[in-house]
Amino acid sequence: MKKSLGPSLADAAVSVLLTAEAADKAMAAQDMARDWRAHRLHPDGRAIAPERPARPKRPELLAPRDLPRRRIGADVEGRVALLHALAHIELNAIDLAVDLLVRFPSEEMPPAFFDDWVRIADEEAKHYLMLAGRLRSFGASYGDLPAHDGLWQAAMDTSSDLLARLALVPMVLEARGLDVTPGMIEKLIAVGDRESADILQVIYEDEIGHVACGKRWFDDLAGRRGLDPKEAWQKLVREGFKGRLKPPFNENARDAANFPSDFYRPLASPKISG
Repeated sequence: MKKSLGPSLADAAVSVLLTAEAADKAMAAQDMARDWRAHRLHPDGRAIAPERPARPKRPELLAPRDLPRRRIGADVEGRVALLHALAHIELNAIDLAVDLLVRFPSEEMPPAFFDDWVRIADEEAKHYLMLAGRLRSFGASYGDLPAHDGLWQAAMDTSSDLLARLALVPMVLEARGLDVTPGMIEKLIAVGDRESADILQVIYEDEIGHVACGKRWFDDLAGRRGLDPKEAWQKLVREGFKGRLKPPFNENARDAANFPSDFYRPLASPKISG
């Protein structure tokens, strides 16, 4: 009788997706990463990704247009709203990274690909827990404010093609984070909130690596499919991303992620003259 190999990475990833409470989900992702690095999870095996990840009862999910704008100021309320929105993004990012480990055939990508995405899920979990801890220091918690469901829609829109998932999630959505996070950090420092700024700095530096990882594996997979990476990425973004990419771009961070401007600048919204 063939001996069971034990749980697979896909099994562990599904378990993370099916964990509802936010802190428990983050810790489950970290447990998965520790087990993977300790070779307690085998790479073979398939599982079925749920259509939606389990989520806590709160926050209330609204359409993006119905959410109030966040303004960083000296008042605690504005900073809590910002940290809450970022915690929601990072919770979604855990599910996006983990879903990628389940949804797409392991045979298409080499083992190093899964090493990278386990690490990314682990880092997204770290980001969520840091933000949740900072919220608690203000007497707040994740779920206190409404949030939106747009990020998970990106997973559904790219659920049938790994190349599209890589094109839109790390190379559009996470790359946008590289553009806007330095400004948030500067505003937090300006109002004397160095602790929140330091958390965003950690997230920013990790996210450069996430964008780099997405770009590297996008290029690899496009090449193995016989596609020109730049042409393939631009086509997928035109087809799958609503609207045009919004400048200004943080070209220093994007360059650090090996994401050159000739990829994204042709898809940018034109500047509006005043």
